[in-house]
Amino acid sequence: MRAVVQRVLSASVEVEGRVVSAIGPGLLVLVGVHEADTDSDADYISRKILNMRLFPNEKTGKAWDQSVMQRNFEVLLVSQFTLYGILKGNKPDFHVAMPPTKAKPFYASLVEKFQRSYSADSVKDGVFGAMMKVSLVNDGPVTMQVDSPSLQGTTQSRRVSSNYQTYFALCCVVDMLTTKAHWADLFVFMHLNSNGDDGLLRDSEA
Repeated sequence: MRAVVQRVLSASVEVEGRVVSAIGPGLLVLVGVHEADTDSDADYISRKILNMRLFPNEKTGKAWDQSVMQRNFEVLLVSQFTLYGILKGNKPDFHVAMPPTKAKPFYASLVEKFQRSYSADSVKDGVFGAMMKVSLVNDGPVTMQVDSPSLQGTTQSRRVSSNYQTYFALCCVVDMLTTKAHWADLFVFMHLNSNGDDGLLRDSEA
């Protein structure tokens, strides 16, 4: 799960010419749901965002000291599957986002988690699947991205696999050179491994 968190002075969501939700000072949170997300991802995002110290302490003057709950501010959640968009050429592809039929109840459960952990009156949301016009006054500006552990793990796994592939390729090249391999063999090897992640990384994910 991915969330883009913005500290705002105010924010609102309009659908078909009507304002459906609005908040004053607090957090506007754009939420993208991955196809592999589970309840643990929703728990993490809810807990992390409600406890992020993005606000100054007016009594002590200390910056980055208090959470939205400590300040008794509001939260506006807005579903946004485009956070999982991947460009293929110049066209975005959203196949890793959770399908709408599954994402709608999953997102609704996320909203409930926020409300139970904080306050039903202080947590609002837009309209899932609707064409929304989101307005906000970013305070700072302050904008942060938060990824749930499952996504972090996937990213780390891909990075490790990619590094391993690079290391393996270099070792093979060195071995070919030190054993006086034919340059033709070296050319064939480099050609087979010229597609980046299409080699060992793809095999490791199979």
